[in-house]
Amino acid sequence: MKRIVITFLSLLLLISCKESEADKKAVLTESNGKINNVSIIIDENLWNGEIGDSLRKKFAAPVDGLPNEEPMFNLNQYPTKIFEGFVRNSRNVIVVEKSNQSGFSSKKDEFAKPQQVFYIVGKNKDEILATLEKKANEIIQSIKEGEIIENQVRLKKAAIKDQKVRDKFGVALTIGHGYKYDMVENNFLWIRKEFSTGYNSILVYEMPINVIENDSNVVRNIVKMRDSIGKQFIHGTLDNTWMATEEDYAPNFFNISIAGRKTYETKGGWYLKNDFMAGPFINYAIKDVKNNRFLVLEGFTYNPSKSKRDLVFELEAIIKSVKFLK
Repeated sequence: MKRIVITFLSLLLLISCKESEADKKAVLTESNGKINNVSIIIDENLWNGEIGDSLRKKFAAPVDGLPNEEPMFNLNQYPTKIFEGFVRNSRNVIVVEKSNQSGFSSKKDEFAKPQQVFYIVGKNKDEILATLEKKANEIIQSIKEGEIIENQVRLKKAAIKDQKVRDKFGVALTIGHGYKYDMVENNFLWIRKEFSTGYNSILVYEMPINVIENDSNVVRNIVKMRDSIGKQFIHGTLDNTWMATEEDYAPNFFNISIAGRKTYETKGGWYLKNDFMAGPFINYAIKDVKNNRFLVLEGFTYNPSKSKRDLVFELEAIIKSVKFLK
């Protein structure tokens, strides 16, 4: 009988703990913060020294592929004594402090949802710097992935219909409010959002596999491909103007995966031949072996003399929302 009572009490305690955790998650407030903003919780004496320099160098490094230097993240520093309220509810938080222990940990949805909190602690400056050096890339990748998801969530709230994309290319795409179909051809779509200082554009088309992989110089083949598309479809208001790839700087090139498929990611600059318009582009050539093609999703931005980071990031979020339907 005693053993039964003990077992029953243990079961009650286990259920109570699980309910407590569930209740905690249920009452989490919604996290706050603009896209690509990070709250750094660190005291002034550390922020104004070598540790702060290291944080800025790593997390506010220039974004690849933009014509002007713009930081990867906007960093907002707060001392540990005010780590509460809206700061505690920030979507991306990095806590750096001296402690009697050393190490690194990360937690999801600790104070709000969605949220990522990263803890970097050390007994002295050198231990903190060593952990930063070791874990910075991991933190950056995790924040980027989280911000893509957050951007997609925001886009879904007022998405336009992607039926033309589905009908022509057999894929679904989350296209945010304000975008309109600017050009619809048999195997080509130009989707554009205009705003007061410029516009964002998305191109959707497909290419035979051997157009991109006909030799080992994939970057050159992608540039040649997008230049031919630009000359055929993307023209300025003046005669004899078309979009081409910036020739003075080699584009950034990466091998990644999108929707479980091998993808070539190319980032660089575009300009309008015989005109003065220019800006950044991102090109994703997704290898679709089943349909014997490369599906090409490209985004480009025109926003002269203004920030372009978050505009390009929105294009990246739209492109990476792609889902193959066949």
